[in-house]
Amino acid sequence: MIFVTFSIILHKSKLKSMSSESRCENCIIRQFNSLRAMSKEELKQVSDSKTTKSFKKGEAIFEEGEKLNGVFCVRDGVSKLSKLSSNGKDQIVKLASKGEIMGQRCVIAEETSNLSAVAVNDMELCFIPKEVIVNTLHKNPDFTFEVLRLMAHDLREADDVIVNISQKTVKQRIAEAFLYLKSNYDEDADGYLVLTLSREDIANVVGTATESCIRIISEFKKAGLLKSSGKKLGILDEKKLRELAEGF
Repeated sequence: MIFVTFSIILHKSKLKSMSSESRCENCIIRQFNSLRAMSKEELKQVSDSKTTKSFKKGEAIFEEGEKLNGVFCVRDGVSKLSKLSSNGKDQIVKLASKGEIMGQRCVIAEETSNLSAVAVNDMELCFIPKEVIVNTLHKNPDFTFEVLRLMAHDLREADDVIVNISQKTVKQRIAEAFLYLKSNYDEDADGYLVLTLSREDIANVVGTATESCIRIISEFKKAGLLKSSGKKLGILDEKKLRELAEGF
């Protein structure tokens, strides 16, 4: 009886701790996005209105042209944000990971989404209703500034993507993609990239045909720049890969 009672107390304590951690005011993830500029009272309002959603690998979070009634804050996992071109090919413009907010621009501009979002791996997201975001923008200039600053950063990244596609070769762009994946998502104990993108996704990131991407990856492996194990890929010679990316 004592053991059962102790187990119940332990379970309740664990649930209380999990509930506390899921509150925005106690969440460390907000330090990576514009929510860090909110006051404690504003964060409590977000916590009271948000819902937590889970998405499986390959599941759509929202579609291009969809009207969003709120924003998504990534608690765990990675999403690919892409735009469909006139020839029916997806161009991945961004990978959104832990701490990033998706859908902010179209909610503020009151436009339909310009991009679609799909889970690269299993994800956990917090959905924050539009009204909470808009009301805080009107009341809190620090939050407004943070939103503008992060949107300006996204525009700068978009500029870099345009320049890379127009001025760099496919080989350079693929080399850059692997360096980016290592820098932002790290490697496992065996030296393989933690975030595994399909060959098609890599091709969609750099703006080339999947067949070309597969051929170039094969060339990189033969040259001793990359290694593979099944679907996993790892960098063997980062120095040479970086020199290739920079055009040396």
